[in-house]
Amino acid sequence: MHFDADHNSFRETVRGVVARCITPHVDDWERDGGFPGHELFRELGKAGLLGLEYDEEFGGEGADHSFKVILGEELGRIPCAGIPMAITVQVDMSTPSLHQFGSTELKRRFLAPAIAGEMVTSIAVTEPDAGSDVAGLRTRAVRDGEHWVINGSKTYITNGTQADWICLLARTSEEGGYRGMSQIVVPTDTPGFRVSRKLDKLGNRSSDTAELSFTDMRVPVAFTIGEIGRGFQQQMAQFERERMIACYLSVGAMQEALRRTVGYLRERHAFGAPLLANQHIQYRLAELDADVEALRQLNYGCADALIRGEDITRLSSIAKLKAGRLQREVADTCIQFHGGIGYMEELWTARFFRDARLMSIGGGADEVMLRTISRLGGYTP
Repeated sequence: MHFDADHNSFRETVRGVVARCITPHVDDWERDGGFPGHELFRELGKAGLLGLEYDEEFGGEGADHSFKVILGEELGRIPCAGIPMAITVQVDMSTPSLHQFGSTELKRRFLAPAIAGEMVTSIAVTEPDAGSDVAGLRTRAVRDGEHWVINGSKTYITNGTQADWICLLARTSEEGGYRGMSQIVVPTDTPGFRVSRKLDKLGNRSSDTAELSFTDMRVPVAFTIGEIGRGFQQQMAQFERERMIACYLSVGAMQEALRRTVGYLRERHAFGAPLLANQHIQYRLAELDADVEALRQLNYGCADALIRGEDITRLSSIAKLKAGRLQREVADTCIQFHGGIGYMEELWTARFFRDARLMSIGGGADEVMLRTISRLGGYTP
């Protein structure tokens, strides 16, 4: 992937916005267990960061996916994973289907304000009894004239406590399995919507995560995204975007973690020399750096394929699998090389270690990625 002067300028823009609007507040937001989404997203919208690949007609930038790669890498350098996750839910998890399949009216009413940062959005797929097995979801939307009547619950919903609208995947027919699902824009001020509880997580603490319930909630059928009954297929395409932006974040986070660890090892002395003088440490860091660079190039190859319009299911699954496992390895090594202080909550390593664990679970667990790779590689009967 080739980055030109425009890409480099955009990278500096993102770094500036992050340094001004996010980094100074991270510790407070981590402590508080949430962040001011509407306030922050308005700033990101002004900077043009929330609709990079979307049509200019709706406030987007009309850029290609290479700019999204840069956005992901730079957001990954933020000293926590919760805020990058919250932002990427808005730009690559809850809005891609709306942009690709939604009606013009839906885009004007819901996509344009999301791109401007005037609305916070979320994606609701996972349920208490249906996580990786999306086909097992039970939330139902039953048609009553020109409205859907929605009943059910969703869990692990990022931005769930402050979202203005949700891209909901629900059953809209009696067909079982992967058939008969639809994606629906659900405004959260609709009667029958409730945040059941805010969830307490191991990591990503600055990002609010909720359990939601829907009780006889009436939403216009016109709020359906794309074709009724095609929600599963549309959501699978949306998942591809989710996995790739997660991989871009992961590379940025690991590069930053290794950079900070090297800085510490240069300054920390033991046995009369800097810890970085230890050859074992040098080689271990070099090995991890090589692995991160390999993942970065895999990301770029996948991004190029996406830009060319190719099917990226296999490549994105491989990247997601490798990113989750590698980030745990990097986090563990960073703590180890910091010694006792690395185990303390006062140092960044503890937060990085906690946050890193989600990469192998969210957006498709490692086992789901392996299942996909097995199927596409011809390794199944």
